[in-house]
Amino acid sequence: MVATDNNSSAALDTDGQSYIRVDSVWKVFGRNPERVLEPQYSEQDKSFFQSEFGNVIGLQDVSFQVNRGETFVIMGLSGSGKSTMVRCLIRLIEPTAGEIVIAGEDITKMSDKELIEFRRSKIAMVFQHYGLMPHRNVLDNAGWGLEVQGVKKPEREARTREVLELVGLGGWEASYPRQLSGGMQQRVGLARALAVDTDILLMDEPFSGLDPLIRRQMQDELLRLQTELHKTIVFITHDLNEALKLGDRIAIMHDGKVAQIGSPEDIVLRPEDEYVGDFTQDVRLETILSASKVMVTPKATVMGHQGPRAALHTIGDSDGDAAWVVDRGQRYIGMLSIANAERALRAGVKRFDEAWEYVDREYEAVAPTTSFDELIPMAMGSDFPIPVTDAENMLVGEVHRSALAEALAETSAAEADYAANAAENAALAAAQPVADQGHSQLESAAEAEVELSRARMQPPPV
Repeated sequence: MVATDNNSSAALDTDGQSYIRVDSVWKVFGRNPERVLEPQYSEQDKSFFQSEFGNVIGLQDVSFQVNRGETFVIMGLSGSGKSTMVRCLIRLIEPTAGEIVIAGEDITKMSDKELIEFRRSKIAMVFQHYGLMPHRNVLDNAGWGLEVQGVKKPEREARTREVLELVGLGGWEASYPRQLSGGMQQRVGLARALAVDTDILLMDEPFSGLDPLIRRQMQDELLRLQTELHKTIVFITHDLNEALKLGDRIAIMHDGKVAQIGSPEDIVLRPEDEYVGDFTQDVRLETILSASKVMVTPKATVMGHQGPRAALHTIGDSDGDAAWVVDRGQRYIGMLSIANAERALRAGVKRFDEAWEYVDREYEAVAPTTSFDELIPMAMGSDFPIPVTDAENMLVGEVHRSALAEALAETSAAEADYAANAAENAALAAAQPVADQGHSQLESAAEAEVELSRARMQPPPV
């Protein structure tokens, strides 16, 4: 089956080109890997190549695109090829075939010198094991990448201190790794990647070695940082919940192939094959469905400079019990109930921006991405709909309690039709701008190649 790259049009950069493009990439471990690519074997799977030729297939015809500023998650179980893929992106592992283009540059055609410079300036990587040097303090560990780049010490330390503040390690600059918790050590690793200020972050299971609570905190920290920094992130994980939480889009890998690519909602609600369906069947729908799925156009809005007569007329026409108060730019201010509009009329109020006490300015709005998990308690605690605003606080919709219940009932009752799901995902894309023996061999071969590449390509510190 050929995986559909859902939202492929959205995976294009502003100049019409994908920021990261992986096209038909293969990685074959073993002798004479090129024979695997011969046309007569195009329909064979990894077990055939291992039994017939003794070759281990790390990646088999993998293709995807990543947009600038996107968090693209590659997930799968052990041996699926996800870590091999991220290492191939910067040739820590050499791909056997295919093309990898990042920011318009073909990585597969770079010389060693060009590749070293590209790694220094364009990409930073965060590994599961923090890789901190025990004899260096936090400041020096976090500034390591800048030191390798040749940045002078005063500038290096100034930039590093700023990033340490950003990741919540201000005041720990003089501490050593042995004095830090696991989560703090991972923050140092993240700070080191951020300090060099590259456009792209590659993160290979960075939180998998942490305790569950610290792991959730680090996930939240990454989400916070991404809203501020808008990096292009390729994030590797074996944890579906982590993928669903962090990813703008997710690629699920299986036996070296991409099984499906799509948004978290696509992956859970529209699995394209039985493997993806089994993988996601236990996901709670409340964590996947968001306000954008059920919000409708606001039925009643009132300008802040208007008065209670206009408000009561608007609310009456909407057959509702309240209106949203907005400014002239349609930015959300608060909620006006029909009872408060009537009180304002009796009090002789002429305009609400002169009598804000009648408007509930604490009535909380949500983002279109807000999950049902958060929306349901809000809806149950209020007799009014929930306003939805965008990043600029513009009122873009409202969510009704009944719509939440209907959406949950509808999606819970739906049975997987893989062919129909694949077709629906393709239509959406067009419409929108446990280890076996093979795994053990794969991991051993991959790690050996990574170490050889590191030794060959990465120079000692300045």
